Amino acid sequence: MYSAPDSYPIDLPTFHSRIDLPYTLTPGRAAGTFLAEVKNQRIIGSRFASGRVVAPAQDFSSIDGEESESFVEAPQTGVLTAFTRVDGQVIGFVRLDGCDNEFPHRILASLEDLSIGQRVKAEWEEGVEQSVLAIKGFAPAADLPVGTVKPLATTEEPLGVIPYEMKLDFEHAYGPYYGRMFDEIRENGRIMGVRQPGLDTALLPPREIDDITHARTGTWKTCADTGTIRACSIINMEVYGVTRKVPYVYAEIVLDGASTKMIHVIEIDSLEEAKATIKPGTRVRAVWSKGERQGRVSDIERFEVIDT
Repeated sequence: MYSAPDSYPIDLPTFHSRIDLPYTLTPGRAAGTFLAEVKNQRIIGSRFASGRVVAPAQDFSSIDGEESESFVEAPQTGVLTAFTRVDGQVIGFVRLDGCDNEFPHRILASLEDLSIGQRVKAEWEEGVEQSVLAIKGFAPAADLPVGTVKPLATTEEPLGVIPYEMKLDFEHAYGPYYGRMFDEIRENGRIMGVRQPGLDTALLPPREIDDITHARTGTWKTCADTGTIRACSIINMEVYGVTRKVPYVYAEIVLDGASTKMIHVIEIDSLEEAKATIKPGTRVRAVWSKGERQGRVSDIERFEVIDT
């Protein structure tokens, strides 16, 4: 019998993790035109029937909702109206000359060298396109004259869709329960849970408290890499960001020796085969990835149906 979980060391290292959220951004006509023009180092704004000018360009007025009449080229100079420091950078509001709104962006100076009402000028980042970060930021420029808003006869075609990705980096502490489960997968190629209070069935993934009784869980138990499907869904439609080729099956599998479900995939050759062979009650076996194990659930490449 394996040792109780509370005898396993708790001072374990953290693991760097990242959540990637890829998606496409539809900027719209005005923002799409602004982003298309930054490669030309022009700041595109919008003029409304009331005479208001805003930059970056907007399709509708934030004051009364009216639709913009035309695009204009805004000056690259303006006045600093507010500023603060965030994560070591200075962020400020700039009212570009001739515009009626504030443009939030980086200020390329230290706090000690800034004051409200100070004149600033845009500086550009070479080689950056389709992003407001093509403007590196606004730097103090005391002696520059006041710029004027210029009408535009033509502009670049607005960007219709922009590939985008949000990345969330964090440090993940597995703790003594998840930590040992992943260590056992990496070092020994076995899946371990913890016994439920007074029972020989294991909770998987392992945890300190039983879900039903709220009592502390017991000792470690090795679960088999075979099990039974309890629920499943055939996936036959591609989803952006998912690299696995369709068709395949998502399944909730109770491994032999466990009482809780593991979610994993079953690869299939055809929909008809899946409909005939994969259903609740079907027996399956883990197929382990070849090569060095990483200590992840993905070390199990997939599950396959056991012929009965």
